[in-house]
Amino acid sequence: QVQLVESGGGLVQAGGSLRLSCAASGGAFSSSDWGWFRRAPGKEREFVATISRGGVNTYYADSVRGRFTISRDNAKNTVYLQMNSLKPEDTAVYYCAAGGRWYNPLPAEFGSWGQGTQVTVSS
Repeated sequence: QVQLVESGGGLVQAGGSLRLSCAASGGAFSSSDWGWFRRAPGKEREFVATISRGGVNTYYADSVRGRFTISRDNAKNTVYLQMNSLKPEDTAVYYCAAGGRWYNPLPAEFGSWGQGTQVTVSS
């Protein structure tokens, strides 16, 4: 079982940027696809972005495509989410997850989850 720790969240003004990190330990990091999900206030968890084992393939939700970039550094056992042009509607708790499929990111198939990091975007 992989242990995941997110960091990099915080308060930012609309139009600004944040870079989230997810550090993994205790498992075969490079053997899994990875993803980011989020929960906005009063809403269900939603898919944000995924990346394949080797980092070649990525997939984004329509709401973030063109603004967010997911990447991974297998040597550092870390996955990143670069968030640019942030909007107030991006405000949510962001979670990283491992074990699902990058091309069909069903939350139930991701067996390992971090504790989440809060992102708040002010207008």
